Formats: sequence, C-alpha cells, structure tokens
Amino acid sequence: MTEPDPAIEVSDSREASVGRFTVRRALPRRGRRTVGAWCFADHMGPADVTEGSGLDVGPHPHTGLQTVTWLLDGQALHKDSLGSEQVITPGQLNLMTAGGGVAHAEEATGHYRGTLEGIQLWIAQPESTRHGEAAFEHHAELPSIELPGAVATVLVGDVDGTASPARHDTPLVGVDLDVHGETTLPLRADFEHALIVMRGEVALEGTPLVPGRLAHVAPGREEVSLLARGPARVIVLGGRPFREPLMMWWNFVARSREELDAAFASWRDQDDRFGRVDSRLPLIPAAAPFWQASS
Repeated sequence: MTEPDPAIEVSDSREASVGRFTVRRALPRRGRRTVGAWCFADHMGPADVTEGSGLDVGPHPHTGLQTVTWLLDGQALHKDSLGSEQVITPGQLNLMTAGGGVAHAEEATGHYRGTLEGIQLWIAQPESTRHGEAAFEHHAELPSIELPGAVATVLVGDVDGTASPARHDTPLVGVDLDVHGETTLPLRADFEHALIVMRGEVALEGTPLVPGRLAHVAPGREEVSLLARGPARVIVLGGRPFREPLMMWWNFVARSREELDAAFASWRDQDDRFGRVDSRLPLIPAAAPFWQASS
C-alpha cells in the first residue's frame, strides 16, 4: 500500500447555513484562507428542492470577488442587480464579477423539483480589477479532457492546454474531475492546489479523502495521482499564491476595515452602490462588523 505523502495537508470542512441549506465550508479555514486567489468554497447539498423553494438566498451584496457556481445535480435560478436572470443546470457555469459592488439572489426555478447539489466558490479579485465594473457570464458548455481513469472538465483556467472560456483575473485553475479508476492529473508547478471530494472516496498520493475534507498540495508538483475504488467527483482548485493582503467579512472581500465599513453602510442604507435585484425573496440584512459592534 502507498504511504500517505507528508507534503499533503488535509483539513476538515465545517458546517454552515446558507439559506435553507446546510453546507460543508472547505474555505476559508483557520490556517488556510486562500488557495491561489480562491478564497471560499461551499459544498451545498444534496438536498431536496421544489418549484417554489430552493436555495432561497435573498438579495445580498458582494465586493472585490467573483462567484463561481457549479452544480452536480438539480437546477437553480440566479438573479442580480445587472438584470441577469439565468437558470443553471449541471455542466453549466455561472460566474459573476462583483468589482466595486453588485447584488444577487439564488432562487428556486419555478419548474424544477428534485435534488440539488453543487459548489459555490469565490475568487478574490486583484487590485487591478477589484474596483472595476460588475459583470455576469453564463457558460452553457465547458471543455473537457479524457485522462486515464478520469474525465476533467475545465471550469476556469486551463489544463494541459485545454482552456475554459470563463474570465479569470489572476493565474488560476478550477477543474471538476470525474474519477472512475486510477489517474494522474497534470499540475502547474508554480501553483498551489486544493482537492475537495464532492462524492465518493479517493486516495491522493496514498492519502484518503472523503467529502468534508480538503487536501492542500504546495507548489512544486507537476502532477498528482488519484485512485478511486468507485465513482468519485473531485473539485480541483489551483493558482499562483495570492500575495495581496485580504480582509474578508460577510460577503465582502477588501483590503481594510474602512472599505468593509463603507460596504456595510452602503448595504444598510440601500444607496445606489449595489443596485436592486428583482427578487421575490427579502433582502438579507448585514449585521455590523464586530469591530463596530464592540466599539
């Protein structure tokens, strides 16, 4: 039996509530706040939804980040203050860029009833784009590559020359790996990587991984081997280590408390910064940041 690789660091996700869902939050964690520019990862579901009741996350704001939504099962409806209204299904990608400010909601579709499971990811924007305009893009198809024992769908960035059309503002990669045997995944040696098992169980260089755990692989590796005893789905995130300082609170990614205070005040006062979302769900209020509440 292959011995676990001591260079692979494994951490446990924690449970959190998003709308009606309990999710496994793999990022951020104590001691591991980012992987490249990836700064947030929630494995949501599987859970049952109906035509009128789904994620049920009412209008809420974002700054300084991109949201990436990827489903393994089910359907969800995205609405935002740009006027976007988009149903997403498995195999499709929603990517929203917040820039200086945007608001969105995640709702039931009005027609889908069944199981919903997926992952919501955030990417921290660099200084060069984080104050820019908000944007939304939907990709109905994404490229994939056949590997021995696996199929890799490229969500963001590129793998071995196969590139996703999705926007990215820093060097990074996101992959959905459908593993059905033993496979070798090529990596960029200048990237750090994380693997999040969504379904099944795999051994990463001999280290067992199951849903609810994140494995971090430090820069310097050009490939890793995975072995699945049965069907498994693994999200692979990677990027050049993000060196810019980050402050994260609630749905905001910033560089200072002053920026966070300003974003909080704009949402509290409902000024024009985040726009309006045409949603049947109520606005999600923001509690004051802890440094305000305790002052």
